[in-house]
Amino acid sequence: MFTLIPDGSRVWQTARLRKANGEYLSLRRALLKDHISHSINDKKSLPFPIAGCESIVMSFDGRLLTGVSVFLAVAEAGNFAKAAGVLGVTPSGVSRSIGRLETKMGVRLFDRTPRSVALTEEGRLFRLQALPLVAGLEEAAAAAAGSAAAVGGRLRVSIDPWFARMVLAPQLPRFTEKYPDLKIDLMTTNARDDMMSGFDVAVRFGSTSAGSLIARKLLDIRVITCAAPAYLEKFGEPGRPEDIEGYEVILFRDPETGRAFPWEFHQGTEIVTVKVGGRVVFDDPSAAVAACVAGQGLFQSLEIGLESWLQTGQITQILKDWSDEHYPLYAYHPARHLPPAKVRAFLDFVQQIAREKARQGSSLPIGETSDLLKVRETPGDPFHHPDTR
Repeated sequence: MFTLIPDGSRVWQTARLRKANGEYLSLRRALLKDHISHSINDKKSLPFPIAGCESIVMSFDGRLLTGVSVFLAVAEAGNFAKAAGVLGVTPSGVSRSIGRLETKMGVRLFDRTPRSVALTEEGRLFRLQALPLVAGLEEAAAAAAGSAAAVGGRLRVSIDPWFARMVLAPQLPRFTEKYPDLKIDLMTTNARDDMMSGFDVAVRFGSTSAGSLIARKLLDIRVITCAAPAYLEKFGEPGRPEDIEGYEVILFRDPETGRAFPWEFHQGTEIVTVKVGGRVVFDDPSAAVAACVAGQGLFQSLEIGLESWLQTGQITQILKDWSDEHYPLYAYHPARHLPPAKVRAFLDFVQQIAREKARQGSSLPIGETSDLLKVRETPGDPFHHPDTR
């Protein structure tokens, strides 16, 4: 329980934060509504002493943080009226708050018309920087309030098929046993368009794309080139990336462009792009691996998930000295909303099993594989916006 008293005269609503995605957001709206035209500028009004608080309060204008929250609401809603409805204040109050923020910053954040508002270039850049900061503040406030809400209900996940099949599914019982009140609805797809439509969280390979989503980088995965031993026995093993131009290769379609991925080979900072000839293009990695095992040709793949085929010798890695390329895996959730406890629990679990997979991979008998997965080991890997990587 806490109480904030601004201006020494107006007592703010006392609230108890029990649930991060419920009561906290209601409190936030209530505080915004009361704080649209007020700032914390009287250090004596604080209900408790904090060491060093005097200098912080004197130098910080509370309206700036309020203005940023209002700004993000307008940017998401598209106009002042809708934003006012979300925040529970009047459109004129929103307009005044935006005006004060623009004056404070010395830039124009919106181009206004009678029917709509649009972000200026300065506003767009400011939004990209402000989104992860506000999300972090909300997360910190929820944690400080002890809002370890029970993980339950239904979790809707849109997830890459290969990661779901090779990494998540074998470990899923650990997650469901830990959270017996949680039901999970999994949809496997690598499509990017509207990937959050109807879902709480999405997991995708590849670089992050622009949009109003919060992204959490889970890991980086090495890209390797492999082939079936029978194919190499028949056609020989290429010794350099340039030699591959004469081989049959298995192509894989990029879900973002619809075209086959180009073939690149990385060695330190050197990158060699090879023109390849392939007659078969896949969009299902399981089918592509099966074709490789059958001897269709050379194949470039994410190393994660290939452990069983590599260990049993059904496929062999080639050009090991040219396997420094890495491909990222990201988790996404909608921006401007504190992730519910079920989403946070799922993301933590996914990152945990990814790290475990990395440690398993380091012992594979395929040469130096300690960099199979380059995973962030920083505890509590922070959320960040896609456009701030």
